[in-house]
Amino acid sequence: MTGADSYKQVQGHHSDDYAVRYAPLVKRIAHHLMARLPASVQLEDMLQAGMLGLIEAAGKFDASKGASFETYAGIRIRGSMIDEIRRGDWVPRSVHKNARMIAQIIKDIEQSTGRDARDTEVAAKLGVEVSEYRQMLMDVSNGHMMDFDGMGVSEDFFTQGLSETSLTPLERIQKEDFRNSLASAIATLPEREKLVLALYYDEELNLKEIGEVMGVSESRISQINSQAMLRLQSRLKDWKKS
Repeated sequence: MTGADSYKQVQGHHSDDYAVRYAPLVKRIAHHLMARLPASVQLEDMLQAGMLGLIEAAGKFDASKGASFETYAGIRIRGSMIDEIRRGDWVPRSVHKNARMIAQIIKDIEQSTGRDARDTEVAAKLGVEVSEYRQMLMDVSNGHMMDFDGMGVSEDFFTQGLSETSLTPLERIQKEDFRNSLASAIATLPEREKLVLALYYDEELNLKEIGEVMGVSESRISQINSQAMLRLQSRLKDWKKS
């Protein structure tokens, strides 16, 4: 059964109009994610997962929270697609291990030097050449999504509003604190990494398009994007302890 079929079963006779209206959103998010994923991930799987995310959004959306349905649905759709990718477990364990190791090395270097870690320094700590380190970043980019779970945060942490009545006052403070910490961490990234994230997440350009804007190859943009995400992980890993 496809995601669209599931949607129709859940939503009934209003589903056709609803599915048609938001199908372009599902497709846009799927193609945006596919631009950074290996060929083994199928577009059809992403679309089906996205439609199921749309169903979930329709069932849980509360207009009184202030956000538009499209904004809320976009978060749910993307989250559903990422969950599908994680369930597929197509990323080798070595890639996950390298991602954790690089993030820790970046953190150690930045804590000891008080500045951004450089490629040459990270490569030296890994005991590899810079070219090999950048290949590791490519591998991480191919299989790596921003893993907030490693920071003790779930997808629902972002999809629920700060005014969510089920949240305790402490949970609301923690949620707002994390968002502020994330914004601060992004603001302190090297300019090139900050620009790549802005073009990718705010302007919704794919890696090839960003490469054309910045005058470098798509693979180099992939490396920069991956390093930016790992740098953010290293800086936000202990946010709850602060």
